[in-house]
Amino acid sequence: MRITFHGAAGGEVTGSCHLVETAGRRILLDCGMIQGSRTAEARNAEPFAFDPATLDALVLSHAHIDHVGRVPLLVKRGFRGPIYAQAATCDLLPIMLLDAAALAEQAAERANHDNHANGAPEVQPLYTVDDVAAVQKRLRPLPYGVEHEIVPGVTLRLHDAGHILGSSLVELRGDARTLLFSGDLGMKGTPILRDPEPPPRADLILMEATYGDRDHKDRAATVAELGAIFAQAREDGGNVVIPAFAVGRSQELLYWFADYFDAWNLAPWRIFLDSPMAAKVTAVYDRHEDLFDDEARSVWRGRIKPFALPNLRVTASVDDSKAINRIRGGAIVIAGSGMANAGRVRHHLRNNLANPHAHVVFVGYQADGTLGRLLVNGVKRVRLFGEDITVRAQIHTIGGLSAHADQHGLLEWYGASPNHPPVVLAHGENPAREALAQRLRQRFGVDVTLSQPEMTREV
Repeated sequence: MRITFHGAAGGEVTGSCHLVETAGRRILLDCGMIQGSRTAEARNAEPFAFDPATLDALVLSHAHIDHVGRVPLLVKRGFRGPIYAQAATCDLLPIMLLDAAALAEQAAERANHDNHANGAPEVQPLYTVDDVAAVQKRLRPLPYGVEHEIVPGVTLRLHDAGHILGSSLVELRGDARTLLFSGDLGMKGTPILRDPEPPPRADLILMEATYGDRDHKDRAATVAELGAIFAQAREDGGNVVIPAFAVGRSQELLYWFADYFDAWNLAPWRIFLDSPMAAKVTAVYDRHEDLFDDEARSVWRGRIKPFALPNLRVTASVDDSKAINRIRGGAIVIAGSGMANAGRVRHHLRNNLANPHAHVVFVGYQADGTLGRLLVNGVKRVRLFGEDITVRAQIHTIGGLSAHADQHGLLEWYGASPNHPPVVLAHGENPAREALAQRLRQRFGVDVTLSQPEMTREV
């Protein structure tokens, strides 16, 4: 078995893409969007380092766009094989990709408006809704825990990764060798989801390292911190803007709002889920309650239900979204994107960042080059929609809500392996990968390699 790393390698945390060659077959693990700066995102349009037409199958670990965002492009450029993923991921995938296609088409339209005036060549979108429809025809939903022969000589088994609904550890076997791909690993005790399953026996583990150099704040402290932010924001009289991923984080926030509705005195607030995509994703969550943990089932039976808060409004239309920006205080706005690099949240930030009474709460990882990373790092001025804005709002980072395992969680998960095989670390900035590699070597005495772009590893 041979693995070549084509994305989320060399210190990057987006663009997950790994080619596995075994039993005379070529299997691609993930095909994610590169996110971050404009320069980084321009790489999405570049040719793949392999011929998509030569691939026999594609396996997806979960539905986040940095793991699936280039799948329509893969099909557009010649891939004709089946696409395997957990059933909930197959339900989420079209929602994510249709949104990405719409954004790509809008970006191309804006660019062409300027290009026509300057006589520049016309820009084509990365892919269209028709390309997403072609992807849907190739989806093959799978349950957790059942082994399937996906192509002759290669078997696949998915295990719950506890990261978002449908997220999977990918166990791939061929030529009597087993690769385990962690995808993105969740934290133990994450609301709604079950804990990550322990790793099965493998010959190599390809493992994420997003938070390989730090531990998250514990859950109780995180809950207290959120409550304190809402109390202070209520006293200040401003709005609270929360950039949040449509899959996972938005639903988790609504869960916490239901569980602490009275303790956080949320009744006086107007709460907005300003994301048509998040609303569709929430409906998928409702269809897959069989994947929830026992505590979530209990909350769903309670007086305040997470997806039906008494003061929650889900805004679908653009006009409804614009109306939120006329509210100067007393609103909690959850909107995408989670790194504030696109989507409706940018409009809400434009209208709130200059207000010293407003609060902006980041509840997930912010990749290098994104607006979210700039704000978390304390930048004093940003440019949004052609306007320079002085940042006066209070900026908060809530690490305890991360959907990624921290260093302790990653070490604990690997430690549960029955045979402690060699590890290749991907999906992490270099300081995080180097720190985790050192701890893995010290604690378990294992061979650890940091993946690099186009690097090949034999199993």
